[in-house]
Amino acid sequence: MKAIALFSGGLDSTLAAKLIIDQGIEVIACNINTGFGSTKDRLAHMKNMCQQIGAEFRSVDIRDEYIREVLFTPKYGYGKNFNPCIDCHAKMFEVAKRLMEEWGASFLISGEVLGQRPMSQNSDSLQKVLNLSNCEGLLLRPMSAKSLAPTIPEIEGWVDREKLENISGRNRERQMELADQFGLKDYEAPGGGCLLTDENFSNKIRDFIAHDTFSVEDIPTIKYGRQLRLPDKAKLIIGRNAEDNEILKGVNNAKYLHITTELVGPHAMISRNASDQDKLLAAKLILAYCKPGFEGEQTLDFEGTALATLSDLSRNDAQQYFI
Repeated sequence: MKAIALFSGGLDSTLAAKLIIDQGIEVIACNINTGFGSTKDRLAHMKNMCQQIGAEFRSVDIRDEYIREVLFTPKYGYGKNFNPCIDCHAKMFEVAKRLMEEWGASFLISGEVLGQRPMSQNSDSLQKVLNLSNCEGLLLRPMSAKSLAPTIPEIEGWVDREKLENISGRNRERQMELADQFGLKDYEAPGGGCLLTDENFSNKIRDFIAHDTFSVEDIPTIKYGRQLRLPDKAKLIIGRNAEDNEILKGVNNAKYLHITTELVGPHAMISRNASDQDKLLAAKLILAYCKPGFEGEQTLDFEGTALATLSDLSRNDAQQYFI
C-alpha cells in the first residue's frame, strides 16, 4: 500500500505523513512547486524532515500550469491578498491524483487541519477543494480525520481511523505533543510559506500585470531584489544582497537588460525597452546602492552599451519609485 502526501516541509504535513507511515503504508512526500514558495531554498529542510519520518521525497514543478490555470482566474477568488488558496490547494490535489497510477499510490494525504486557517481550512472550504480537484474519498486528512467524513482508505480498512487525529482550530498543542512523541528535530515554526499571502509581494504582481503579461520566466524578477517602477514605466530591479545578486545574474529573461559596474555594488536589471531617461535614472539609482568611496563620473554597462553618469542621487531618492 502506498500514498502520496502533499508535502510542504512544515510540521503539519510532516506529522500527517508520519501518522500514515506508522500504519505500515509507504508514503511519497510530494512537494508541488508553484513558483511562489519562500525565497529561501527549503529543499534541504524538506529532505531532512522526510528522512526523519521515513518518507520518500519528490518534487513536481507545475509553475506554468499554475500561472495559466489558477493564479489569475481562480474560481473561488482570492484571500486577503493575491492568494487563491482554495483553487491552489485543489490544483495541487488534482496534480497528485494524476500521479497516483504512475507512482503506484492508492490514496492521497495532506496536513490540513480543520479550522486552522479560518478562510481556507474551514469545513466548507475543505469540501470545495475536494469538489474542484475531484478527489472526494481519495484525500485523507490525518490531522483532523476524526472530525471529517471517512475516506476510502478508512472505509476499506487500509488505514485505522482510530489511530488518526481529531485536531481542529489554531491551537498547536497537540502538534507539539506529536512532534515530541515522534522525536522530530529542526522542524519549522508555523508561518506563511506562500509569498502570495504577503501584501507587498501581491502589490508587485499587481504592478507587473498592469504593464505586462506574466509568465514563468518572470517569477524571479518579482521574487528577488528591490522592485522599482520608473517614470517612463520601465521596471528596475536592484539586488539587495549577495544572494539576490547571484540569482539575478542567472535570470535569462528577454524582457530585461542586465546592468553591471566595476564598483562594489548590486546586480541590476531593467526593462529592455526602457527609455533613455529611465536608463539614466536607473544608473544613478544603482550607484546610490554601491559601496561608497568612489568619485566622479562612473560607467555602467547595459549589456554592451556603456552609460556614464555622476552619482548625484541617494537611496532616499529611490523610495518614490519602489513598488
